[in-house]
Amino acid sequence: MHDTAATPPPVPHLTQQLAGFIEATHWAALPAAIRHEARRTLVNYFAVALAGCGDSDIGKARRLLGRLQPDGQAQVIGRAERLGMLDAASLNAMSANVYDFDDTHMPTIIHPTAPVAAALFAFAETTRVSGEQLLLALVLGIEVECRLGMALHPWHYQRGWHITSTCGVFGAAAAIGKLLGLNARQLAWALGNASAQASGLVETLGSAAKSLGVGNAPRNGILSALLAQEGFAGPARPLEGERGFLRVMGEQPRFAEVSDGLGERWALAANTYKPYPCGVVLNPVIEACLALAQERDWSLERISHIELIGHPLLRERTDRPHIRLGREAQVSAQHAVAVSLATGKAGLAQFSDAAVADPALRALYPRLTFVDDPDYAVEAAQVRLRLDCGRVLSHRVAVARGSLNAPLSDADLENKLRELAVHGGSRCAVQPLLDILWSLDGEEDAGRLMSLASG
Repeated sequence: MHDTAATPPPVPHLTQQLAGFIEATHWAALPAAIRHEARRTLVNYFAVALAGCGDSDIGKARRLLGRLQPDGQAQVIGRAERLGMLDAASLNAMSANVYDFDDTHMPTIIHPTAPVAAALFAFAETTRVSGEQLLLALVLGIEVECRLGMALHPWHYQRGWHITSTCGVFGAAAAIGKLLGLNARQLAWALGNASAQASGLVETLGSAAKSLGVGNAPRNGILSALLAQEGFAGPARPLEGERGFLRVMGEQPRFAEVSDGLGERWALAANTYKPYPCGVVLNPVIEACLALAQERDWSLERISHIELIGHPLLRERTDRPHIRLGREAQVSAQHAVAVSLATGKAGLAQFSDAAVADPALRALYPRLTFVDDPDYAVEAAQVRLRLDCGRVLSHRVAVARGSLNAPLSDADLENKLRELAVHGGSRCAVQPLLDILWSLDGEEDAGRLMSLASG
């Protein structure tokens, strides 16, 4: 008798399944809610990109790219410069991600839109595509990157891979491949080409290099699809192969997450938008601190101990007491707690270099301890303050604003775009931009939107 239990199940042909799905899916197949979510995620994308376009490190990258390739057809969000398609895609994705204010796919913590949207709009300025075509490609690109992320989560991140960068390149390749009208064979090649360029490290979080990794995703995704169009062939099984992306980049890849429910379950249904410019796991923490600060009748000096209770992921991603820069503050619970308690605010100014340098805030950092509780959802947390007189103050947030169960409204996203456009210093015409975004599926030329976004 053969020991059938020892025989591993056959690995499905995931690359071919995804490629066939991308080729066959039409706009009419998308549920109305997913179509609307695609528009919502673009409103958020342009909001955060318009904020990030004024960042000093983005400016350094913009000036360097302008020297390397002074002429181009693609526009830069919030700025007058034009760059080559690959450079513009890279820079716009970097701008959207630099403040960690972009959207978040909750099951994986991927920031899905920046790598895909930046690629699509750069392409749409060189090749005329309709708004409907662009939105469909956006939905499919996000679907691909998030499904790959679901197959790898949480081992991928724990190994040190920055999942937005590593999975984002596949989303960009799939989206551009759809706009190019690639067939399933060519789309498989595009995914294979993307697999050769999937990189990004968690070690870069808190530095400008993190956004560089995100910027490489649309750049390399566009290149992957264009090469496939030219017949540049990738491997047959780049995703599921013995030394393919999923096996190499994850401990126990769940192949079914890639293929099950294609066309029935959509990643955009699990996408969220941040009310604060920091890691998404800090949202409930900040909300609790803002509530405690609202009716404060005590001084910061009286706090002897701060206890932060939440999902273990909260400590894993945000226990950073020794920060020096505003970028690092975006993923530091110590800073998020201190600044929101002290100021009653949690905007971009509160996560700046100046805020991190404030000695009154830094004095609170060592007083914070984490209590891991796996029964807490990622969008929940409790903050408990102990004062030197023995008084204890506590606030628990069960469902943070901006989470799936308490989403930002369309009006919230519009206001976010208005506020962040001002912060970035662009001259963007916000209301005309919003008008086109909400009706993008009716536009004949999606690329013309960039002239409004460039300011």
